[in-house]
Amino acid sequence: MTAFASVSDRPAALARWLLAVAALVFCMVVVGGITRLTESGLSITQWKPITGAIPPLTHDQWMEAFRLYQQIPEYRQLRQGMSLSDFQFIFFWEWVHRLLGRLIGLAFALPLLWFAARRAIPRGYGWRLVALLALGGLQGAIGWWMVESGLSVRTDVSHYRLAVHLLTALFIMGGLIWTALDLRALARDPRARPAALTPFALLALLILFVQLLYGAFTAGLDAGYVSSTWPLMNDHFVPEGIDWAAGLWATMSSDPYLVHFFHRWWAWIAALALILLARRAKRAGRRGPSVAINAAVGTQIALGIATVVSGIALPLAVLHQAVGALVVACAVWGAHAVGGTNRAR
Repeated sequence: MTAFASVSDRPAALARWLLAVAALVFCMVVVGGITRLTESGLSITQWKPITGAIPPLTHDQWMEAFRLYQQIPEYRQLRQGMSLSDFQFIFFWEWVHRLLGRLIGLAFALPLLWFAARRAIPRGYGWRLVALLALGGLQGAIGWWMVESGLSVRTDVSHYRLAVHLLTALFIMGGLIWTALDLRALARDPRARPAALTPFALLALLILFVQLLYGAFTAGLDAGYVSSTWPLMNDHFVPEGIDWAAGLWATMSSDPYLVHFFHRWWAWIAALALILLARRAKRAGRRGPSVAINAAVGTQIALGIATVVSGIALPLAVLHQAVGALVVACAVWGAHAVGGTNRAR
């Protein structure tokens, strides 16, 4: 670990690298959204971390992959008679999603080894980078854990596991951005300390976390389809059809009507918290994250409404997830700005 303890003269290069990896994670979140919306996530029924990077290349290989898919409940109950070309379409999106995961792993691990070998990692940052690398490896296992939930009994993946998968990806992206911003501050001023997560910023991020959690539940349960009207849900503020028989937690986390309702209206609480965070960032002299938060939140609210009234049109739904990831990035930027990275050691 001596390389990790060395004082770096290249924090700006490290910051650019981490932001590039964060951009790849953003792309993976977007492709993950497409994979979910096209119901492609169960098309690859095996987890082969290395050899799985190569897709089927011959007709016989495609037929074998198709045969494996035909054995799971999703095909037997929902997609009987699917053509090979239709299977290849859903296979493509799941394969791209997994390929991006492998690419992100290489884009993080190889430069990390190179920077460590050159003793270019500032003191105190080595453990953080190793933790992000480990979390990325865990994310691959979480992805398979999620897929596995839909291969034997269910016709889709567990929405709880999907939520863990999505939120872990967003946490990794946020950690990459936060660390990159710390390093950029260090590049400007060698005395700069890492930003602190202030109580209000933590509260705003926790409120956003709840919104993201219910967004994942909404996607996993296909809850967006239960109503295509706004602001009322099928002519009611509180929708009809909520089934409380399973108990409070099961209803709050698994009833599509209540999940949709909560995601729809908690969004305004999250928006208010983030707008207040933006104001604090502006008062701290950081206009950039303030403008970014307000723009991203406003766009996301509009996209959410448009997605609902369109009946979950694919382009709008994908944009909604993409801008949701941008909201996370902007919120992390704002929280970092409020934390005061310009404070000297």
